[in-house]
Amino acid sequence: MIDNFSLGLTHGLMLLAAFMLMRRRDLDHEPPATPKGGIGA
Repeated sequence: MIDNFSLGLTHGLMLLAAFMLMRRRDLDHEPPATPKGGIGA
């Protein structure tokens, strides 16, 4: 009984964390690259 509870709890928390990460909008976009100097700048 304890084993099934602990497996369910940990997998549920991992699912919740993955769902919350997928909802973040800032992970969807990358900021534009800015030239730091050098060739072609």
